[in-house]
Amino acid sequence: MLGRNYIKEKLMSKKPILGTWCIIPSPITADIISSCGLDFLIIDAEHGPISFETAQMMAIAAESRGVSPVMRVGGIIESDILKAADIGVHCIQIPNVETKSDVEHIVKFAKYPPIGHRGFSPFTRAGGYSIENSKTLTTHSNENMLIAINIEGEKSVEQIDEILTVDSLDIVFIGIYDLSKSLGIPGDVDNPIVLKHLDTLTQKINRAGKIAGTLATSLEKLKLFLDMGIRYIVYLVDCDMLRQSYTNVKEKFDKLCVNA
Repeated sequence: MLGRNYIKEKLMSKKPILGTWCIIPSPITADIISSCGLDFLIIDAEHGPISFETAQMMAIAAESRGVSPVMRVGGIIESDILKAADIGVHCIQIPNVETKSDVEHIVKFAKYPPIGHRGFSPFTRAGGYSIENSKTLTTHSNENMLIAINIEGEKSVEQIDEILTVDSLDIVFIGIYDLSKSLGIPGDVDNPIVLKHLDTLTQKINRAGKIAGTLATSLEKLKLFLDMGIRYIVYLVDCDMLRQSYTNVKEKFDKLCVNA
C-alpha cells in the first residue's frame, strides 16, 4: 500500500489501539462502525462469508474514516495473502500459525523481494491502479504493511520463542477461544489457566519487540488487558454487538409491558 498506515503510526508511538471483528459482509456496516472512531477493523474472511470484492469495498469505507482495514484470510494460502495485500489493507492477519516456518512462509507471500516473493502488479488498489507507482510500490509496501499472526493452540504456545525471532512479524494475536479449546476448557476464556497463558505469552511478545493482541469480551477486560501490556485489542464482533443491542432493547421492552 502507498498511503498512510494509521495503526502502524500509532503502534510506533507506543499507543494501544482498539478494533473489532467484522464478519458481516457489508461496506455500509463497516462504514457505520468506522464512524465510531475505532483504530482498525478486522475484515474476517476465515469465519465470515466475505469475498475479496466486498472486502475491498469494506477497506475503502474504513480508510475513508481514518480507520485501518485489517484482513484475516483463511490460512497460510499464498493466493489469498496476495489478494488481501493487493486490495490495500494495512495489515494481513493469518490464523492457526504454529511454527517459525509458518511465519517465514507468510512473510515470503506478503512481502516483495528482497524480503519475500510476493507477486507484483501496480494495477491494484494497493498500487494506486497505475504503472507510475511501479518503481516505489515494492519498497513502500514492504515498509508500510503489517503482518499479524494468530497463535491458538498448544503447539504454537510451545513454539512461541522461535516464532518471535522472525524479523518481519509485527503483531502476535492470542486467540483465547481456540486456546481455551486446546487447554480442554473450551469457551472458558475467563479461566485463570487461560489468563495465565495470556499473561505469559504477552510478556514474551513484548520482550521480543512485537505487539501483543487478543480479544476483549467485556468492557472490564479492556483495563485488564491494557495493564497486562496488550496493545492490539479487538472488542467483540459486529454481529454480536448488533444482536446484544437489540436483545437489550427487547428485554427492556418486555419488562415494561409486564409492568404496564
